[in-house]
Amino acid sequence: MKAILIDDESHNLTNLQVLLNTYCPQVEVCALAHSAEQGKIAVNIYSPDLIFLDIQMPEKDGFDFLRSLNFYDFEVIFVTAFDHYAIQAMRFAAVDYLLKPINIKELVEAVNRAFKQHQLKSQSKQIEYLMDWFKVQSQKEEQRIALSTVEETRFAKVSEIIRCESSNNYTTFFLTDSSKLLVSKPIYEYDELLSGYGFIRCHQSHLINKSFIKSWLKEWGDFLLLNNGTQIPISRGKKQLVKEALKM
Repeated sequence: MKAILIDDESHNLTNLQVLLNTYCPQVEVCALAHSAEQGKIAVNIYSPDLIFLDIQMPEKDGFDFLRSLNFYDFEVIFVTAFDHYAIQAMRFAAVDYLLKPINIKELVEAVNRAFKQHQLKSQSKQIEYLMDWFKVQSQKEEQRIALSTVEETRFAKVSEIIRCESSNNYTTFFLTDSSKLLVSKPIYEYDELLSGYGFIRCHQSHLINKSFIKSWLKEWGDFLLLNNGTQIPISRGKKQLVKEALKM
């Protein structure tokens, strides 16, 4: 894959180039850019397959760079210092990011995923969705989340998710259209992402959209009865949290 590296700090560019040359032989670095404007020029010249993009840059940041383009026929791996808002956006869109300083193992894994995505030609939709994420923050009922399965990446409205159930490091999403999506990420990641959208972690293995809760059953233990008849257990340690979320 032909790659462009975009970062306003020269030492970060040099370090990343050395790591890619050493550990990622499938990547050919064809240009280094110190700003969003230089990055845009490099994209037009080299038509890259992969871009390593710093988020926090002066004048125009990484997201401004993406907004300035009219197409996304390349993979993107974001490189950033910790920024909770930006990372939340990237996790909603299921795009890859690396935290500075770069961990070699995480770099290799991200490049391998990008290579697979490049073969499937599906990354552009996720980048387009990432741009849309920023536009709909005031309309939480319309917020969508990218759920990547073996077969596809589904962009589902948060309001269409009834519940999530964990199985080791996998999470199954149950949607209102009766579909089930198995995603290879642990449930705690979605607990963090969806807590601001009316979801309740009532059990170590269960995350529930409270819009679909019908009642709290207490006869044979503590369970949440959902509108579709499903009963979900409430763990002892989560009872107070559930009461507070349901304003009981």
